[in-house]
Amino acid sequence: MNDFPIVPQPVDRFSYRRWTAVLGLVTVTGLLLLAASLSTPPHASAAEAPVGLGTAQTYAVLGGQTVTNTGPSVLFGDVGVSPGTAITGFPPGNALGVTHAGDTEAGGAQSDVTIAYNDAAGRAPIASIAGDLGGLTLTPGVYNASSSIGLTGTVTLDAQGDPAAVFVFQVGSTLTTASASSVSMINGAQPCNVFWQIGSSATLGTNSDFIGTILALTSITVTTGTTVEGRALARNGQVSLDTNVFTEPGCDTTPPDDTTTTTTTTSSASTTSPSSSTTTSSIIPVATSLETGGGPAPRNNNYPSGPDDLASTGVSPLLPTLIGGGALLFAVGGLLTAIARDRKASTTKPRTK
Repeated sequence: MNDFPIVPQPVDRFSYRRWTAVLGLVTVTGLLLLAASLSTPPHASAAEAPVGLGTAQTYAVLGGQTVTNTGPSVLFGDVGVSPGTAITGFPPGNALGVTHAGDTEAGGAQSDVTIAYNDAAGRAPIASIAGDLGGLTLTPGVYNASSSIGLTGTVTLDAQGDPAAVFVFQVGSTLTTASASSVSMINGAQPCNVFWQIGSSATLGTNSDFIGTILALTSITVTTGTTVEGRALARNGQVSLDTNVFTEPGCDTTPPDDTTTTTTTTSSASTTSPSSSTTTSSIIPVATSLETGGGPAPRNNNYPSGPDDLASTGVSPLLPTLIGGGALLFAVGGLLTAIARDRKASTTKPRTK
């Protein structure tokens, strides 16, 4: 047998360096994606906390200077005024809670109203609203109007199956609702989680159905036949009532059995047709519902099952994609590393003949 000298095969250094660069790039990209997925900040739509009312929570009506009433209004809660002392019209009105006219309790409640007002006003909005809210369907969050807004017809608040969903409306000037207007609540929305922060005064039109706690800087006027499932809390001015019913804005912590059930307050007084005048409205971005099949399916709130559920927990819905992509690229990087090592070994292995 003839012996031939062992001749090492030349290494293709360019090819080896190219493979090394590719696998390094893929591996680093995978690691960066994994790191980004683990440090992703909470989603912008993370749930709002309710506005804390403190001792003002027991009040149906609280004024700054006076509280006046005409007719047989019924208040399921306390009535008070501070720093003023005048409460008139009871009877014929009937306050089923405690009356506080300029006393220490009313003063403490007013202090808590100021804190709640500033809390609501200071929250970051998710969208801007303007004009008239009638006909809109809004999802949970904070909505800001730089000036006055109105309500003709019905505005619908859609909790999307979350009984803890909070709605906060920041109104720069006045809130005025038309006769027979209403606030409708669907898919688990609850009156206790609706707050209206009004930069000036609020006026609720006749025979309307209103939901939520009004925190007004100046005055609140509730006209004839209007029902309120909530509170009228005025910091500096007067609260005027006329044959109204105020009920406590309840909060059921049990998830709804049927998330498509509509819950609205109803007035015992006769209603008139909504005004036929044309009004303009806008919301940026559009928050109207595009659902056509009766609302979203019930979900288990304890276990997020999709991007929307994941976002509701405060985690970015892109998290699964980032983790999956990072893991895939990391695996590809490992595979390319093995291939490159094998290629280097094969090109440096001595051959014999």
